Amino acid sequence: MGLTLIEAAKLETGDEVRQAVIEIYAGSSDILMVLPFDGINGNALKYNCEQSLPGVGFRGVNESYTPSTGVLNPQTENLVIAGGELDVDTFIIKTMGAGQRAVQEAMKLRALALAWVRKFIKGDSASDPREFDGLQTRVTGAQKIAAGSTANGTPLSLAKLDEAIDQTLHATHLLMNKTMRRLMTQAARDTTIGGFISYDKDAFGRPITKYNDLPILMVDEDNEGNQILGFTEAATSGTATATSIYVLSIGDGALTGIENGGMNVEDLGLLQAEPKYRTRVEWFNGLCIMNGRAVTRLWSIANAAVTK
Repeated sequence: MGLTLIEAAKLETGDEVRQAVIEIYAGSSDILMVLPFDGINGNALKYNCEQSLPGVGFRGVNESYTPSTGVLNPQTENLVIAGGELDVDTFIIKTMGAGQRAVQEAMKLRALALAWVRKFIKGDSASDPREFDGLQTRVTGAQKIAAGSTANGTPLSLAKLDEAIDQTLHATHLLMNKTMRRLMTQAARDTTIGGFISYDKDAFGRPITKYNDLPILMVDEDNEGNQILGFTEAATSGTATATSIYVLSIGDGALTGIENGGMNVEDLGLLQAEPKYRTRVEWFNGLCIMNGRAVTRLWSIANAAVTK
């Protein structure tokens, strides 16, 4: 079973710098807090994705069964290299104190985490072979459900959301932007619409909103200040003014991350060529959807009040 980054940080008791890096990285994103990462050897993982189950039947006396087998699709997920070098000028350390290095490094780590989350959703290896394919690229067929056919997007229907949840095998989480979360909580206060909304807290003590007991993971801006899952996606018709909600089944045999060696943090100290202190962070990681029904995308959703 893979470890989430928060669980991994708890095990890094002998390396305070690395532990702090993992905690900052995970705390920058809802999805990084809950997504487990399986450790692998080498630079890729080969696995079989279940397509369909074998047939079964009944027989009479002296009759035989019709033989059948399940369908498994072999898949290969390659690791990508994510990271960066964190430089702090000696002038800042000298005039503002050594603690400024930790401040600047934390800002860089949050930027790396937000960049990774964008690739988790929008990554496309056809556009950039250095990144992995994100959910938007991977989810097709029956796992991609349109919210409706209204031009420029259709208001979210709770009935459609329930359909997407049912389409997902053992759904564990919902992934959406902040506006959609707010629209859902507003609908829950409207007695004519409803919707079962409850609240909990995450590992950092921050409030979590749940819909039908499924935690809502929120996606906000990336490291460049752009909305990752904003109302900028193409609708079924009209302009690009829609968004998506992803229903996720996170865990072993479903949606999970992979990594080799965990997050590597190296303090390179004071550089000779430049008056800067450098820390290098690298993470050899990837993404796997091990079951064809582990993720469902409800797309073409408008920025409008939620309906039944």
